[in-house]
Amino acid sequence: ANHIQELLKTKKQHFYYYMKTDAFALRHIGPRETDLQHMLQTIGVESIEQLVYETLPDDIRLKAPLNLDPAMTEYEFANHIQELLKTKKQHFYYYMKTDAFALRHIGPRETDLQHMLQTIGVESIEQLVYETLPDDIRLKAPLNLDPAMTEYEFANHIQELGKKNKVFKSYIGLGYHPTIVPAPIQRNIFENPGWYTAYTPYQAEIAQGRLEAILNFQTTVIELTGMEIANASLLDEGTAAAEAMALLFDVRTRDQKKNNTNKFFVSEEILPQTLSILQTRSTPVGIELVVGNHETFDFSNEFFGAILQYPGKYGQVNDYSTFVAKAKENEIKVAFAADILSLAALTSPGEMGAAVVVGTSQRFGVPMGYGGPHAAFFATKEEYKRSMPGRIIGVSIDVNGNRALRMALGTREQHIKREKATSNICTAQVLLAVMAGMYAVYHGPKGLQYIANKVHASAVTAAEALNKLGVYQTNTAYFDTILVKADAQKVKAVAEKNEVNFFYPDAESISISFNETTSIADINQIIAIFAEALGKETFTVSELSEASQLPTSLERTSAFLTHDVFNNHHSESQLMRYIKKLERKDLSLNHSMISLGSCTMKLNAASEMLPLSMPNWNSIHPFAPVEQAEGYITMLKKLEQQLNVITGFAGTTLQPNSGAQGEYAGLMAIRAYHMSRNDGHRNVCLIPSSAHGTNPASAAMAGMKIIVTKTTPEGNIDVEDLREKAIEHKDDLSCLMVTYPSTHGVFESSIIEITKLIHDNGGLVYMDGANMNAQVGLTNPATIGADVCHLNLHKTFAIPHGGGGPGVGPICVNEKLVPFLPTNPILKVGGEQAITAISSAPYGSALVCLISYGYITMMGGEGLKSATEHAILNANYMKTRFEGHYPILYTGECGRAAHEMILDCRSFKENGIEVGDIAKRLMDYGFHAPTVSFPVAGTLMIEPTESEDLAELDRFCDALISIRKEIEAATADDKNNVLKNAPHTLAMLTADTWDFPYSRETAAYPLEYIADNKFWPSVRRVDDAYGDRNLVCSCAPIEAYMEN
Repeated sequence: ANHIQELLKTKKQHFYYYMKTDAFALRHIGPRETDLQHMLQTIGVESIEQLVYETLPDDIRLKAPLNLDPAMTEYEFANHIQELLKTKKQHFYYYMKTDAFALRHIGPRETDLQHMLQTIGVESIEQLVYETLPDDIRLKAPLNLDPAMTEYEFANHIQELGKKNKVFKSYIGLGYHPTIVPAPIQRNIFENPGWYTAYTPYQAEIAQGRLEAILNFQTTVIELTGMEIANASLLDEGTAAAEAMALLFDVRTRDQKKNNTNKFFVSEEILPQTLSILQTRSTPVGIELVVGNHETFDFSNEFFGAILQYPGKYGQVNDYSTFVAKAKENEIKVAFAADILSLAALTSPGEMGAAVVVGTSQRFGVPMGYGGPHAAFFATKEEYKRSMPGRIIGVSIDVNGNRALRMALGTREQHIKREKATSNICTAQVLLAVMAGMYAVYHGPKGLQYIANKVHASAVTAAEALNKLGVYQTNTAYFDTILVKADAQKVKAVAEKNEVNFFYPDAESISISFNETTSIADINQIIAIFAEALGKETFTVSELSEASQLPTSLERTSAFLTHDVFNNHHSESQLMRYIKKLERKDLSLNHSMISLGSCTMKLNAASEMLPLSMPNWNSIHPFAPVEQAEGYITMLKKLEQQLNVITGFAGTTLQPNSGAQGEYAGLMAIRAYHMSRNDGHRNVCLIPSSAHGTNPASAAMAGMKIIVTKTTPEGNIDVEDLREKAIEHKDDLSCLMVTYPSTHGVFESSIIEITKLIHDNGGLVYMDGANMNAQVGLTNPATIGADVCHLNLHKTFAIPHGGGGPGVGPICVNEKLVPFLPTNPILKVGGEQAITAISSAPYGSALVCLISYGYITMMGGEGLKSATEHAILNANYMKTRFEGHYPILYTGECGRAAHEMILDCRSFKENGIEVGDIAKRLMDYGFHAPTVSFPVAGTLMIEPTESEDLAELDRFCDALISIRKEIEAATADDKNNVLKNAPHTLAMLTADTWDFPYSRETAAYPLEYIADNKFWPSVRRVDDAYGDRNLVCSCAPIEAYMEN
């Protein structure tokens, strides 16, 4: 006790002072150490030993402790079991063997088809397809893909392929680190369809669980960075840094904008992949990057901003306080790219005066996965909130005044600001942000400090040991990464022989990044590797050093994560129940269909998802030597080939890690193509007025001039207006962005004429692949005349939406654009004239590409075509059922919808009912609303996908038809009706009083099927305006903000 007190006086607390996060017993046993005194006093004893003495007869007490091996940590046990499994001849996983995976994926049964076809009024699916697609774009041959595997065959195939990946100990760093995924988070979130099949929480009343989980993530980021506001996550650290640059450019002072101040300083300490993305993003919008040493920066008034790496790419920790102060004097705003774990030990960037802080939360319990997906973070000042990219979760109230969460500041969305948006970010990384936030909840502040201190102690111990071998460490201060001088070639040979990866900046330097999985045994292995490389005798260490290599001025003194949520869930039972409590508040695909138009919420099959948990897939560093990732390279190249066949194109890059990133990548490839032909002046992008808001936002980011073309009353592109504008701009026409089938859910018969018109006037055609689920196997982008398209693997190809991410947005291109596919500064990928990086990792979010690979491999060509046909079948069946109840806004020439339809709800205003009222009332029927007011205000866009069976389609149709009858009963003067009061909560239904002019049964059980599987919204209708006026985006209690 005295010893600990003395340590505390020096403020150099031994890392064991903090919660020992790797002790499994602390997770299993409920009472915390701080609870014991109270509990013992209550019982009336002084110690647990006294209690046991008074409980058990003394003559039966054991005289010696249990003779068992020392306790393993959870991480050690996981590795131990993996090693045992390697000795087994038999596969561990078995799946039900089915002859056709497509029969599991596609909803309607064979016995349902006749009824559905009769309802639609056709004799066959072939007739329906004929009446839906223009005949001149139909494929003449089946997709040339391998025969479909069964689920069992795929399970064996992916395990065999995974064995070709070599999982070495990774000390590469550069923003990616081995981490321990807490088992309750892996099992209850990462592997749980209740979390991964949810959609972006636009309907807040049935998304309070994940909204709270994201709020926890935002709070973690705000408090660790020392900033005022944070968003719900971004795609990766590199793109987050680019967004920081764009924000600082947007918030320049009036004089800076007037003088066109356009220089942005980038520290030479920045991660190489981040620099490459900054180069990609800066040039088209007129920002000039200046890379250099922050110590010699001159703070010229030609600069509007700067970005610093904290700690630096090879581990150097710098005190940037003086730099930031001088920058502020010269109206230069500074962004930090920070390591999130280091902020548990280091002074926060906010305390140094940062304007923006970005980084990745990957090392907070998210697997490396060969590059992603991971949740980046973005934190800034309150004054910049209107320019901040991505989603923000805020605290508001419901109509009863109770606390309720929602997505705040919706006017920042691209479909409102369009080309004036400062960012095209649409998808976040919600599932991964939820995992990272829950990691902070599970470990709490002391647990994070313990992990950070242990990581730092590992680095110090290794540096001290290597110094004894004559290997000198060059960083003057460091957190987790040391830079040593030695013959890199010799060390690399010995390291790889021992299945260890370091990073080698040059022939005489070796960078070694430590992480939370590093043990004493690992450090001794590192010592032995260097000893062998140097021809010296090795030695071992037995304990971690207690020395610190952090500057005293940068040791963190400010508190963080003080809210109850970070201090009450440290046992596994507590965390498991908390996660379940949140999950119960959310409606996901495991409850009912989610018919969001343009979002393709199809089945995410378990057999596609299972490989993501396998260590030989999720434990590979993206910059590991390529020969160690043979399984990944084989899978990714095969997926690229599959997508080439499906789209009819010649090349694919999987690097873009969202649909919007795919749009941007496609436009940048077009830009590079024109520049290669000395046509750099071609910068006009034609975009139909019905396009998704990310289209003009992406075009603006690519430095293009946007010309909007008209849409006809039937919802089609106005070909004559397009012709007029294409001819007018033929000398500077870059491209057309077109969605096909259209955003209105129709296959436009003039598409071949449209694409030819653009080509005839010197432009290229970019096809937005948002609606690709209506094309696969029936037509393709190449056939309609496109030159490039992006695909949403999180829509058409079965990657789950994760509550708002991850997403993957690869682009597929024809031969003329193949040379311009993007590269990576560390691992060369892409074309011969490659553009610089689009995303941080060479293959983007490679881990989840396994899902799309599995989907295509198990569906096969025939299965994929059948899926498309059934998507069209389901949409037209629903359309037919809705006719007579709701006006259908747009149809094709034969009166058919493609894979989605738009219901016109604008006339219901005569009854006092808005489309939002219908969306909220659907919750009482157990359904998530379709897409509201896009692409036409006052409408619902419905896309059922092929995965929904007839019974589920009928339940949804019955619900909307029942709501239509409720609309008819409403009047404009009556605000106290079942639609305006929706949704109805359990608290309302069980209250002693019921002051509504309709029954409780009408409110909660309007149709018979609901009683069998009732879903209760956890709050009443959320007040959006209140939330924006009183913006709170962290866990602080709302009362703290009421005065403002």
